[in-house]
Amino acid sequence: MEVIHKIGRRKTAVARIYLKPGNGTISVNKRELNDYFTTSALQYKVKQPFLLLGTEDAYDVKVNVYGGGITGQAEAIRLAISRALCEVDAENRTTLKPEGLLTRDPRMVERKKFGQKKARKRFQFSKR
Repeated sequence: MEVIHKIGRRKTAVARIYLKPGNGTISVNKRELNDYFTTSALQYKVKQPFLLLGTEDAYDVKVNVYGGGITGQAEAIRLAISRALCEVDAENRTTLKPEGLLTRDPRMVERKKFGQKKARKRFQFSKR
């Protein structure tokens, strides 16, 4: 198996991953996973596809991620890894799809409208 390249997105975060057989190392922007994502919840989000399939030590992942915040970046990486694992073996899809790991979350920040303070909030109304 050669290197598999996939892209995952969440809000404004874009993650490009390169998946190849290895011993389970994950590097994000040339840093260790534990250095880049300091909280255990975010580390779990990134590793979730591997944990569900039981392949934690089977693949090496190299990630380039930019844009958004750290939570959006972690979820973008999770989507990209899930897509790559489905390309490795089509059987993985049946495990990952019910967990919602193959669904692109379309929610984005609503744009600010002119004549208003924010996207939905208006300026204070004065009757007199």
